[in-house]
Amino acid sequence: MGTGLGTVEEGALMIGTNLLERRSKPERIADQAWQHLASAVNTAGDSIRDTARSARHTSANLADDAGDLVGSAAEEARRRATRAFDALAGRSPALPWTLLIGAALVGAAIGWAAGTAARAAGSHDRAADDIEFVDVQRPDSPAETDR
Repeated sequence: MGTGLGTVEEGALMIGTNLLERRSKPERIADQAWQHLASAVNTAGDSIRDTARSARHTSANLADDAGDLVGSAAEEARRRATRAFDALAGRSPALPWTLLIGAALVGAAIGWAAGTAARAAGSHDRAADDIEFVDVQRPDSPAETDR
């Protein structure tokens, strides 16, 4: 006969059920409408939370990208402003030491490669100069008979 609950809980459940059955039809409809509304609000709240979370991640990525862009633009603007201020003050621009050192290293590497190639080509020619050519007269050669 019981639902597995204690006697006090069974009594409260039966009283609650009897009270629900005794309500008027408009009260039951209003209760169902309230439950549907609460369910819809909860579902909408979950959807809004998911959308807000997605929008927050997207906006954070966009903000990072925009921050990088603004940061690089600000750095370029700062560099140009410094150069303009130096030019107005009559100071000559600093030498680009990194570029000069890099060009010197590239030039040294090209010179070393050209020198090595020239030495290799020169040693090949010397080997050809070391060969001695010997005139060999054959007994059947026409040069001997004509003499």
